[in-house]
Amino acid sequence: MEEFLNRCEQSGDAAYSALRSLLERLEDPTTRTDARIFLSELHKRFNSKEASESCLQTYHFQIQEIYLEQYEGFQKRKKLIMMVIPSIFVPEDWSFTFYEGLNRHPDSIFKDKTVSELGCGNGWISIAIAEKWSPLKVYGLDINPRAVKISWINLYLNALDDNGQPIYDGEKKTLLDRVEFYESDLLSYCKDNHIELERIVGCIPQILNPNPDAMSKIITENASEEFLHSLSNYCALQGFVEDQFGLGLIARAVEEGISVIKPLGIMIFNMGGRPGQAVCKRLFERRGLRVNKLWQTKVLQAADTDISALVEIEKSGPHRFEFFMGLAGDQPICARTAWAYAESGGRISHALSVYSCQIRQPNQVKKIFEFLKNGLSDIRSSLDLSFEDDSVADEKIPFLAYLANVLKDISFFPYEPPAGSRRFRSLIARFMRTYHHIPLTADNVVVFPSRAVAIESALRLLSPRLAVVDEQLSRYLPRQWLTTLDIEKTETGENSEEVIAVIEAPRQSDLMVELIKKLRPEVVVTGMAMFESVTSSSFEHLLDTTRDIGSRLFLDISDQFELSSLPSSNGVLKYLARNPLPPHATIVCSLLKNQVYTDLEVAFVISEEKEMFRALCKTVELLQGSTAIISQYYYGCLFHELLAFQLADRRPPSQREGEKTSATEVNGFSSSTIQIFVDAELSINESDDSPLIHMDIDQSFLPITTPVKAAIFESFARQNITESETDVTCGIRQLVSSTYGYPSDSNTEFVYADCPVALFTKLVLCCVQEGGTLCFPTGTNGNYVSAAKFLKAKIASIPTNAEAGYRLTEKTLTAALETVNKPWIYISGPTINPTGLLYSNEEIIELLSVCAKFGARVILDTSFSGVEFNSKDFAGWNLGATLKKLSSANPNFCVALLGGLFFKMLSSGLKFGFLLINEPSLADVFHGFAGLSKPHSTIKYTVKKLLDLAEQKTGNLLDAIAEQTEILGSRYKQLKQTLESSGWEVLEAQSGVSVLAKPSAYLGKTVTINKDDSSLEIKLDDINIREAMLSSTGLCINSASWTGISGYCRFTIALEDSDFKRALDCITKFKSLFGN
Repeated sequence: MEEFLNRCEQSGDAAYSALRSLLERLEDPTTRTDARIFLSELHKRFNSKEASESCLQTYHFQIQEIYLEQYEGFQKRKKLIMMVIPSIFVPEDWSFTFYEGLNRHPDSIFKDKTVSELGCGNGWISIAIAEKWSPLKVYGLDINPRAVKISWINLYLNALDDNGQPIYDGEKKTLLDRVEFYESDLLSYCKDNHIELERIVGCIPQILNPNPDAMSKIITENASEEFLHSLSNYCALQGFVEDQFGLGLIARAVEEGISVIKPLGIMIFNMGGRPGQAVCKRLFERRGLRVNKLWQTKVLQAADTDISALVEIEKSGPHRFEFFMGLAGDQPICARTAWAYAESGGRISHALSVYSCQIRQPNQVKKIFEFLKNGLSDIRSSLDLSFEDDSVADEKIPFLAYLANVLKDISFFPYEPPAGSRRFRSLIARFMRTYHHIPLTADNVVVFPSRAVAIESALRLLSPRLAVVDEQLSRYLPRQWLTTLDIEKTETGENSEEVIAVIEAPRQSDLMVELIKKLRPEVVVTGMAMFESVTSSSFEHLLDTTRDIGSRLFLDISDQFELSSLPSSNGVLKYLARNPLPPHATIVCSLLKNQVYTDLEVAFVISEEKEMFRALCKTVELLQGSTAIISQYYYGCLFHELLAFQLADRRPPSQREGEKTSATEVNGFSSSTIQIFVDAELSINESDDSPLIHMDIDQSFLPITTPVKAAIFESFARQNITESETDVTCGIRQLVSSTYGYPSDSNTEFVYADCPVALFTKLVLCCVQEGGTLCFPTGTNGNYVSAAKFLKAKIASIPTNAEAGYRLTEKTLTAALETVNKPWIYISGPTINPTGLLYSNEEIIELLSVCAKFGARVILDTSFSGVEFNSKDFAGWNLGATLKKLSSANPNFCVALLGGLFFKMLSSGLKFGFLLINEPSLADVFHGFAGLSKPHSTIKYTVKKLLDLAEQKTGNLLDAIAEQTEILGSRYKQLKQTLESSGWEVLEAQSGVSVLAKPSAYLGKTVTINKDDSSLEIKLDDINIREAMLSSTGLCINSASWTGISGYCRFTIALEDSDFKRALDCITKFKSLFGN
């Protein structure tokens, strides 16, 4: 005994060394009894309060007795015997209050559970939990290695009696069976050893560290006593927004707890109320936990704790910490007042609360935090999973988990048909089958950005002389359709002009039917009044009436359609469960009734007629490009949640009656529209089991960069986003100014859309309304040319030649404009799509000068620009001075700048289009065409985030763009080499994602291909080679019909890596089949 005390008396380190030797004896079964008896004698020697305190001062350790309230353990003990040393956390009010909070839980909370205590100190709470509630296992964890050693000593002190014999509980177990202690930075031990926990408790320090570098020191048991003790009182900055309140370590503990706790697990933490109760609760709630305050009291602020750091925080922001004057004070005071009061000798206190929390949707929340670990820790501060309304939480949390999974598991957004993601369309069809017993498939569903777009697109597709439209739906249609009085039928029976006469009708079936019978319109678009939608009689009456006169019927069921597990039915859906949808009828439905985003819209159209389905697919591709994939993901997640718990194929298919015969031939598509669809090289339907390789799509399938993933996820993870955070105008203004020198001022109109295609088609309509001629250079994006034809624009082609690299020149443009009245000129640049060449600043200025001379309106399309991989001499554009000079010289001249970010930022499937118009009269005409599909606020938030990163020249984003630009350059070289070795002549490219090549070795050859399950012999030319390539290899390319350049086909290079390799193999395979 004396030898032991003499060693301890030398210093704190010597005392710890002696205690460590004692622990070794306790761990050895052969010496354990004697070591425990020695501890008993040591306890007896210092058993009074005075002797115990003297022991701490003299021998650098202390043995205390901690009374466990009125409760007696299995051995009728009322207290624990605990040892402490100066370098570890000493039990005080904080930990005693925490234990009182634990006592507020029912006895069953820890019984037979796996528990971990964070920051266990000398282990007394871990041992008390095991003593009182008999858990399966308690893991006491502490970052201080000396604390862990002392905790083991305390475990032996309480697991063995004074004679060194085990103390057994009612289950014949000792505390040694139930408790273990380990050195661990929070839950790292459990994570590293894959231990799943059912309960996590923690009394964790939460004072702001005045020295953020303190924790950077190496933590070993040989570190100084002062440093090791500081671990109990201070914590370094953890990289969380809660750091500013001194709660960073607790925030990290909660997030680590989410990763290791079982779904129904409970976490309990002590929280000092200095930051304010609302801040403390929000720490848990924004991470998706339900919070219950178990216990609250006040404790005196430790006299040795400096709160001046909190005073500094109050100086720099609006937040006020909460302190009280003494224990009796009931009015909170701020940190500055508390500091002054304490400096004057007063005692200050603060609230101390014990919070119990559970994850509200554990599986989904775990997925979200698992995703955030993958290099996205910067957006953790934006995450907000706190919801007052459970229905909102039930919708948004599963979507965030789904989005996290998507962004984590995929490196790129895969190709989706323009008619909508096949998965999304299948979910809609399955929902209809499951809940409404309507046997639909994905090939009956077409997805549109909105109901307005769907209705306008359908009318443009059918181009009727006269349409009757429900007055609640007509507000989305172009103004001139609602004002024209030209409703007389032409001699040809076709409406040769684009203006469609629309007559507004009340939403009441009897009045609507009366109008239909009198006016005999080709198209009827209407919804159903709520009182008429209960039964199918009104719907059947509309069907019969429109069938009898040969009208197409588009019925909007948006107001009656419910996304619910208990959806109320309606007459239309009841009818469709019994009968096929007649060929002349189409259903339109807008999805707007979600719980979170009142402005997030997607619409779908149902048709059971194959020709109408295909025509709608082609129409949405030409006029819109596609519907935003993120919006489809959102509603797809809602449909999935409603279907996931249902057993597949449990219900027999519905038995439908036979289709009623038509009394009159239904109004069909115009011959010109049919021909446009035949000539246009639009998307190819592919089966799930035979996926095609798409080198015919203007989309990047390169890996989504981490900044883009982070921005997408953050846009949905945030709540209460302000308008300024989605205002992209400043960023777009800066982008076009720095990149192109395009001037903008307060009179410049900024217009945004889901993608540039939608903006381009509206500009085409402006050209049509002004009576202009839209001039395309040969070598223009084929889809744009087809869209202009579909919209009945007057089109002129401006020849280009090989010597100029198929660029427009001053000479060719001048010659073309001399013969054109009211010219509109389409110019793709700086990157020319699809040639991949560039217009220099001098070249574009020459072209614009020619346009100004003839008073032309110019559509300057920059949406394919931004990735110059072979252009060392290209210095960008600076058009500002030139445009101002030209505009003042000829007021009829103007340049509308069209652009997008999916190439500039390489943001893959995330599409965004912008249009800048400096001419007020053109802006007025543009806004006369309603129904533009505008980007949702989450997309604008994402775009603004990326624009800000680009403006700040943030390394991660710029490095990713540079890396992917380098990949495109390498891809171009690989493709060029493969094509040239396979008999193709490749046109030199400098930028973009397109490469043109001429199949010189194949032209004129007679080959046999498979088509529609039969063999077909064809003579290869620069158009049918597309079909030959597709049928023989599964590779989709664009032919010379699409590129507009005789002999040249188009290949895109921004494919996913494995698809690009497969594409090269397909080119080689084609050579082996037909190259000899």
